[in-house]
Amino acid sequence: MAKARAVFPAPPPWHAELATAGVTGTNGKTTTTTYIAAALSQLSAPIPRVTTVGFFVGNERLPVTGNYAAFLQTLRTGWERGARHAAIELSSEALALGFFHAWPCHVGVFTNLSRDHLDRHGSAEHYLASKAQLFLHLPPGGAAILNGCDPVSSLLAEVIPKGVRVLYYGVPSRGPATLPLSLRATSVDISWSGTEVRLAPDSALGALPEVLTLRAIGEVFAENALAALTAAIAMGVPANEAIAAIARTPAPPGRFEVVREEPHVVIDYAHTPDALQRTLEAARRLTRGELTVVFGAGGERDQPKRPAMGRAAALADRVVLTSDNPRSEDPSQIVEEIRAGLTGHRGVQVIPDRREAIQHAVRTASELDVIVVAGKGHETEQQINQETQPFSDRDVVLMI
Repeated sequence: MAKARAVFPAPPPWHAELATAGVTGTNGKTTTTTYIAAALSQLSAPIPRVTTVGFFVGNERLPVTGNYAAFLQTLRTGWERGARHAAIELSSEALALGFFHAWPCHVGVFTNLSRDHLDRHGSAEHYLASKAQLFLHLPPGGAAILNGCDPVSSLLAEVIPKGVRVLYYGVPSRGPATLPLSLRATSVDISWSGTEVRLAPDSALGALPEVLTLRAIGEVFAENALAALTAAIAMGVPANEAIAAIARTPAPPGRFEVVREEPHVVIDYAHTPDALQRTLEAARRLTRGELTVVFGAGGERDQPKRPAMGRAAALADRVVLTSDNPRSEDPSQIVEEIRAGLTGHRGVQVIPDRREAIQHAVRTASELDVIVVAGKGHETEQQINQETQPFSDRDVVLMI
């Protein structure tokens, strides 16, 4: 605790006037936080929202950098403008440093857990323990919203203090429920226009419409939406209003973002094996021709995950391996480590220059094909050696 307070100061007096939902997990944090903020805007506005893609008050993106001072500025701006609720994304690193002392949350939301950031945490156990800090420190009268189809949730449930309400949600693609679900999806249908989710709530959440229609494309967004809907209801948002707000909210930039048609080209932030697999599963369901994926892996980050990234990419007909923030590592060595997971796949190409790789994938595709450009999503920079260069997957595609 002493180390935590050395990193983060005590929360400001006005923090108690902002009922805050904190979202943690490996994947889906940004989308879930965005959906929660949209639903909470039915109670008070404009909602301060802190995510990987930026710091927002309502729909206004603040021109601040991602540090603790910027976080406080964002929350204070929302509070001064009348907000009494907030939604924030919480990384395992921040939680490991004791962020829960600096900004206590009233509601904790867990999306899922898979391999990531082990270069920083050292072990899967430390990674999980870091995320568990959010739930361990929830206050009496608060709520924990857990993914009942992720086996890790049973471990998180063990550390939740007495007096905290626990609700579970789940979707079929994550696997069978291991805990009693308060809200589940009975089916998820996707198309190029969005995602339709059939809902089955229990009595804990009350009556809900049978169908939730999302603008985002993919079963993973159904999972994010159920987490957000459960959290919003727990925080007092009327169910119908929460559903309507979530339904009209687009996915954040770089999350299965369709940037071209004929062929369809999708950019996605997927940079873990689980996220890449789920993104490609969604794309496969929509593909009438061939499915191509263009991706790499970050240098100086969690090297052992690279073969698993290759195995996930094997869902595609064509795999174009390229660079993705190689930093000081040799991009060709990173590619070879990914390729170890693609043994036997006949459709693998290596094009180290990311711009050339994207251009090649699009120009050699047919109108019925789908190309997924994965790993960077909303990012607008590429880190090579000691230099940070401007680079946007979206811009590259639009210029072809």
